[in-house]
Amino acid sequence: MLEIIFATKNLHKVEELKKIAPKSVEIAGLPEGIAIAPEYGETFLENAIGKAMWYMKIVKKPVVADDSGLEIDALKGFPGVFSSRFMEGEDYKKKMEKILKMLENEENRRARFVCYAVYASPDGIVVSAKGTVEGKISQNIRGSKGFGYDPIFIPDGYEKTFGELGEDIKNSISHRYKAFENLFKMLKNLDIF
Repeated sequence: MLEIIFATKNLHKVEELKKIAPKSVEIAGLPEGIAIAPEYGETFLENAIGKAMWYMKIVKKPVVADDSGLEIDALKGFPGVFSSRFMEGEDYKKKMEKILKMLENEENRRARFVCYAVYASPDGIVVSAKGTVEGKISQNIRGSKGFGYDPIFIPDGYEKTFGELGEDIKNSISHRYKAFENLFKMLKNLDIF
């Protein structure tokens, strides 16, 4: 069995990835005491590669990392790569309230969650994959499930937000699910596991 370290301190993401990973892969979280990797990239892919390489050099084991965020068409892709750093220090309820205020008179509410997942190993292999889920921004905050911007994002084909749909549905259609599913297929094709 191949052990891969998931480069995140977010336990929700670790549990989500354990459900996506093939049975021949064991997902472990970061060991205690490791600092959070800096994010200097201008794109999700740059940040994901940076995190994967940074943590891989520390743990000296295969690592997967991701970077993801919410892109809103009417806001020219904002908050995008700054999704987690937007209004840094504030909780997501305040962040969502601010975004809804920014969209108050906007008819175009099209948006998407984008995720890049990257695998990096000490033997020099680096592989990346992308996942996207299209949808729209709701008129108000709805639901308490999930995390981040889930309570304001309605995926295409649904009337409820990710915050209302719950983990089972979200995990089967999310941007992170698609990115890591694509990544694991690529790794299997490369005989990594």
